[in-house]
Order: sequence, then C-alpha cells, then structure tokens
Amino acid sequence: MKAEAQVLKGHLDTLLLASLENGPRHGYAVKETLRTGSGARFDLPTGTIYPALRRLEAAGLVKGTWSEAGGRRRAYELTPAGRKRLAGDRAAWRDFAAAVSAILEPSR
Repeated sequence: MKAEAQVLKGHLDTLLLASLENGPRHGYAVKETLRTGSGARFDLPTGTIYPALRRLEAAGLVKGTWSEAGGRRRAYELTPAGRKRLAGDRAAWRDFAAAVSAILEPSR
C-alpha cells in the first residue's frame, strides 16, 4: 500500500466533500480534482471514488443526479448536511494538525 493511501485512509470522505464544494461534478471530475489538487499524490482508482460517493449519497451528504450532457453520467453535489459536515471536518482537521505539529515541530 502506498504511503499516500495510508495517510488518506480516514480522510477520503472529507476530501470528496471538499472536491464538491464549488459545485456539482461528475465522478471522474471529482477524481481529477483530488489528483490535481494533491499534485498527483491522490490519484485514486474509480473503484475507490464511486463507492465512496454512493456511501456519501446514502448518508445524505451528497445528492446524485443523472445528466445527459455528453452521455448519461451521474453528477454529485453537496447537500446542506454535507456542507455542515465539511465545515465540522475542517475544524477538526485544523485542531488535529495543530496538535501533531506541536509535537513534531515544537517551538525552540
């Protein structure tokens, strides 16, 4: 397992929600957003992305709709509950990162 995959474990849902923050995207566009936004460190297979999006949809955090533009594809967008979850996850990440940084890079 790649080091990036291990680091990503536990954060995938938050990253997927963040990738949808600026509007609806098709699954492949979500995949590309993660890849380009991470400098290609998070180049995840579609077999990881789509099941996670379906899980988020079942949880009411994203809404999927079918579009016919360019062929039949499913587009995903954040729901109000998804936006709330993303805000909470961001706050939790900031707190966690600050605590880890305090230990790994203490002031001298």
